[in-house]
Amino acid sequence: MKVDALRKEILKLTREYYTEKFGGNQFVAGKSLVNYAGRVFDEKELVNLVDSSLDFWLTAGRYSQDFTEKLEDFFGLSNVILTNSGSSSNLLALSALTSKKLGARRLRPGDEVITVAGGFPATVSPIVQNQMIPVFLDIDLGTYNIDVTHLKEAVTPKTKAVMLAHTLGNPFNLKAVMEVVEENGLWLVEDNCDALGARYDGKLTGTFGQVSTVSFYPAHHITTGEGGCVATDDDLLGQIIRSFRDWGRDCYCEGGENNTCGKRFSQQFGTLPPGYDHKYVYSEMGYNLKMTDMQAAVGSAQIDKLPGFIEARKNNFRKIYDRLKDLESFLILPEATENADPSWFCFLLTVRENQGFSRNELVEFLNQNFIETRNLFAGNLLRHPAFMDISHRVVGSLVKTDYIMNNTFFVGTYPGMTDEKIEYMTGKFYEFFDRIRK
Repeated sequence: MKVDALRKEILKLTREYYTEKFGGNQFVAGKSLVNYAGRVFDEKELVNLVDSSLDFWLTAGRYSQDFTEKLEDFFGLSNVILTNSGSSSNLLALSALTSKKLGARRLRPGDEVITVAGGFPATVSPIVQNQMIPVFLDIDLGTYNIDVTHLKEAVTPKTKAVMLAHTLGNPFNLKAVMEVVEENGLWLVEDNCDALGARYDGKLTGTFGQVSTVSFYPAHHITTGEGGCVATDDDLLGQIIRSFRDWGRDCYCEGGENNTCGKRFSQQFGTLPPGYDHKYVYSEMGYNLKMTDMQAAVGSAQIDKLPGFIEARKNNFRKIYDRLKDLESFLILPEATENADPSWFCFLLTVRENQGFSRNELVEFLNQNFIETRNLFAGNLLRHPAFMDISHRVVGSLVKTDYIMNNTFFVGTYPGMTDEKIEYMTGKFYEFFDRIRK
């Protein structure tokens, strides 16, 4: 009883601490930073985090179960596997497709995977790390997703999968991609890390492919600090992904459980001795990429706010778009993919050709005025030291990918972007272009 009373008092004080520590930040134009992204939370996340710490259950526990169930309900999928990052999720998603348990459909070294070079390295690195060949297509300006013009042409007998991200919350052309995937019996891995809550033809992204991934990094739609998940409606894939995440072990017992299958000491695997302890049998080349229960405790509170976060991002996008529309002669404004309802991660902008100023001049001006910007990640991955010498194919050209590398950047749409911040930020754009006009 004393322990329960102490816990109740600690959590009461935690709520008071939140109010004192985080409740009073005010935006001061020209002095406060306008972030491109950031954590948006209240006392519930802090209470959950402290509550979990008091259990001192340092790996997956009750909050992990709760967070997992909420994610499965959100996606309407049977398997969500929590991980320690979105990048790990991508590695797990593609690596799982190499499992011998998938028979003739398994991916093998030398197989080709269609993707784009204009994105984040964690979408492409798993392809290279699994000794497969990335096949790069260009992207569209405006949507910043795969240009499907050469998609059918890119398929060869070696093509076995497509792995693409929904760029910064804007779904790629799923109609065209799914047509190629289904006609050729390909795997589709949806990198949904930046697009939680986006829809295409009314259906959630992350539910089209056989497997998808999400990131819960602080910049993303919801956060657990570091963290992510893999989602699938295929129970066999779910089992394989869990194995890869949990050192590659064949056993599927949850932490703290033993002998769930009832056959822990009565099976034969490989050339191991009969009855070898199933908890120490390894059927995959795995890792330890699990999420902790304290991270899941934060996520369990965050996901309850997700519908409001998504709506806030959409509203902020519309406000910024309306404010910057008069600058279209200087800048290419972002556009939603046809039939898509984006869950905008940010507001992407591209400097038009021959405007008398560079992207770097504009973003330097914005940053001098405490407005954060980011480039569209790697720009062109093939121009980075880590990727310059990889085995790959390019279908068509990467002209637009190179263009965004030199001319594209983004500002924030996250729920912490108040009307006051948006008005200040967009006003600075006009201040910059007033100088250009002169």
